[in-house]
Formats: sequence, C-alpha cells, structure tokens
Amino acid sequence: MTEALPAAAPAKQRKPDWIRVKAPMGVAFTETRNLMRRLNLATVCEEAACPNIGECWTKKHATVMILGDVCTRACAFCNVKTGMPKAIDQAEPQHVADAAAELGLEHIVVTSVDRDDLPDGGAKHFVKVIEALRRTTPKTTIEILTPDFRNKADAAVEMIVAARPDVYNHNLETVPRLYPTIRPGARYYASLRLLESVKRLDPTIFTKSGVMVGLGEERLEIHQVMDDMRSAGIDFLTIGQYLQPTPKHTKVIEFVPPKTFDAYAAIGRAKGFLLVASSPLTRSSYHAGDDFAKMQAARAEQFARAKATASI
Repeated sequence: MTEALPAAAPAKQRKPDWIRVKAPMGVAFTETRNLMRRLNLATVCEEAACPNIGECWTKKHATVMILGDVCTRACAFCNVKTGMPKAIDQAEPQHVADAAAELGLEHIVVTSVDRDDLPDGGAKHFVKVIEALRRTTPKTTIEILTPDFRNKADAAVEMIVAARPDVYNHNLETVPRLYPTIRPGARYYASLRLLESVKRLDPTIFTKSGVMVGLGEERLEIHQVMDDMRSAGIDFLTIGQYLQPTPKHTKVIEFVPPKTFDAYAAIGRAKGFLLVASSPLTRSSYHAGDDFAKMQAARAEQFARAKATASI
C-alpha cells in the first residue's frame, strides 16, 4: 500500500501590477513611525496593513486610531486585533493633538476600533480628541472615521456632531448581500441611518463613506449602494480594492481592473456625489487632505450655480 502524499499548499494569489507599491523607507517614514511610538499612538496605517503606508508616512501623513488597538468585532476583511480592549488612555486626545502639531498637519483623519464594551461606544473620547485638536492646532481640519456605534448610534452621533468635525466618515464596506459573511457584527441600513442622521443634525458637515470591491459583489449591487448613499445625503464616496491581509481572512474573489474603477467613478459623479475617489489603492484616508479641499471647492461651485439659477 503506497503512502498518500500530503496535499499541495494552495497557490498564493499573485497581485496584478496595478496594485504593487514600494516598500516603506526613508528618513521621513522613520520619523513618523518614531513619533507615533513616542506618543503611544496606534495608526490604522499599521494595524490594518494599509498598502499606502510608505507613501503617506514619507509625506508625514498618518491616520490615528484611537481607543486602543484591540477591536471588539471580528470582521472577515480586517487585520486589526480582536479581543477585550484595555482601559481608555485618557492622555490620548492630547497626544493626538501633539502629533498633529509636530507633523504640521493641515488635515487629520482620526479613526478607532469598535468598542462595543463601552456605554457610548467611545463617542465621548472622539469628542475629547476633536476638542484637543481645536485647542492645540486650530487651523487643522478634522476628519473622523467612526464605527457604527451599534445599539447606541443616536446619542453617540449627536454628541460627535455637536463637536463639529469637518468631515464625518463611516464606511459601509460592502454590499448588503455580503454583510453576514464580511461584516457580521454590523447592519447595512443601520450604517446608512447613522450617516443620514449626521446630515440631518448638521447639513454643513461633509459626510463620507467607502466600499471595497473584489469580494464577490456584482456591479449593479455597487450601483445600488451608490443610490442608497445618495438617498442618505452622503457627499463623498471612496471605492478601493480589497486585499487579503492574512490567509485567515476572507479571500480576494477578483482583482478589479482600473478601467472598472474609472467606470464606477463616472457613475458616482453622475449620481450626484460631490466627490468620488475610485482606484485600486484608494482607501478612506488616502489623500484625505487634498480631497477635503476638492469637496470645499465642489460645494462652493454648487452653491454658486444654485444662486445663479435662482437669480434668473
């Protein structure tokens, strides 16, 4: 009887040329990393294994991740650690502001892990970060990327909107059909309602959301998500390629070609978004400062056209 041969390891997916990036290096990259270490700050750039970390940190742009580096959720796409988080670092808000000052940031993106263990989901801590930034770097515009504040969204959103960030971002991540496997702890329409309530509470705050593609979604499903977002008054849409961070995470079903991203961008603009960023390497905070300036310009142009039409 012959001995059975061990099963061959599955072939590793080869990334197409259009999503290959340079390895992080250089003095500015090292200085940014050292600053985050010194101030005891986590970044989504590292924790989520963002492919753009080399480019962004070389420019001294970093997306700070508050409320620790351990998440209470276990989304199938996310590389952030899951478990029971530690107590909140009460010095963190000022450390975020100090980092913004040292980096000379004109625009900062602040995100967080999910903290379902906290009565307010961490909303008060977001407010403290916004307040620390306003005190320390008053000219820095502030973009927040929050979790869905499951079962506590109304009070959490009201609290944060009252602190007046310049941009409120919450990502839908994928199409409704894939939520049970990709984002099992969340609810698609709850996330939509969160963003809709931001607009209702303060229409002057820019709202933003993003989706990943390559997870097995259909193009018409992405089009429907766009329609849902516009119904919720969302200003800015980001679309990027999902990349599998480790073998235990959900697999990439498709590496979507650049021409499809271009088509999504054109459709999104036609549906009325102020801004659409759509490319294989697009991420929520990628080029966020430049995109904020573009949104301001687009809104000003929109108001000018409306005024001109009213005067006719």
